[in-house]
Amino acid sequence: MSALREPNPLCDLLGIEHPIVLGPFGGLSSVALTAAVSEAGGLGSFGLYGYDADRIRTVGAALRDATTRPFALNLWLPTGDEVAPNAQHAIFAQALEPFYAAVGVDVPARPDAYVPSLDEQLDAVWEVCPAVLSVVFGVPDGAMIEEAHRRGIRVVGTATTVAEAVALADGGVDAIVATGMEAAGHRVSFLRPAEDSLVGTFALVPQVVDAVHVPVIAAGGIADRRGAAAALALGASAVQVGTAFLATAESAATPAHRDAIRATAADETVLTRAMSGRLARGARNRAVRAIEASGTIAPFPMQNWLTGRFRAAAGEQGLGELQSLWMGQAAPLARRSTVREVFDDLRAGLTS
Repeated sequence: MSALREPNPLCDLLGIEHPIVLGPFGGLSSVALTAAVSEAGGLGSFGLYGYDADRIRTVGAALRDATTRPFALNLWLPTGDEVAPNAQHAIFAQALEPFYAAVGVDVPARPDAYVPSLDEQLDAVWEVCPAVLSVVFGVPDGAMIEEAHRRGIRVVGTATTVAEAVALADGGVDAIVATGMEAAGHRVSFLRPAEDSLVGTFALVPQVVDAVHVPVIAAGGIADRRGAAAALALGASAVQVGTAFLATAESAATPAHRDAIRATAADETVLTRAMSGRLARGARNRAVRAIEASGTIAPFPMQNWLTGRFRAAAGEQGLGELQSLWMGQAAPLARRSTVREVFDDLRAGLTS
């Protein structure tokens, strides 16, 4: 196999062999998948949404046992509009009662908190000391970046618009993921509403490359060697791939989720707030259709926590119609069954 066209600044920065990054999955990451991508020479990533400090430490220890290669941990930055548990919890929970009944679980009582604090999560991340800390939904503050760099941790931010990329670069991140609207999961916009930040990968990546001085990682609609080659042609230093890896045996996706990835056409995915209260791309299954039709969607993270109670049970019972079936518009291209098969195909697109 041919060598890469030229030395890659991102590989040197992150200490990886190949410019292939695993997309971090909030709630769907697995140690096996993260470690497999890192072992192949890319950057495995693990999403920590909703993880408390003890769980982060456990994941960190498991990753250390599974690979000696660099890996990334991913955090969601608070945007300031997150709701705390309040009296409306019972109202929104009751609206979802048919879904709880369908999987045989009780309507959940109001918790003390929907998600752990960022400070709690960061304390554990500093202890784990991954090679990379990646963040979504904002610009990490100077103290966070300074502490990361003091510990030898590189910081990667995520942008959905050129303006967000410039803000991240000005804020001091080491690299930027430019994620197009084709991508799976949450639209991680933070300067304007997500609905007003829907830029496609082909338009976004070259403009971000022109606007910032740090390496750019292209994400959204990249699932095989053709997408990888196109990303480099657009000026990206690396690719970040989610759905193609999510469909592999090593991921934490359920069999029903993997089947849905392979069965959903590009024009059958939808951007919806139904499952979490924030805009995200996935299959428009029964749960999404019913919640959208009801017109009753709690704000984030209340909705995400409430639907999470039945989604977890649905996953255990193989009920894909009641899960969050996150996937990008390139889902039909996710044809490979193992991490190695996906990785080798992507790598072929990054060689001359």
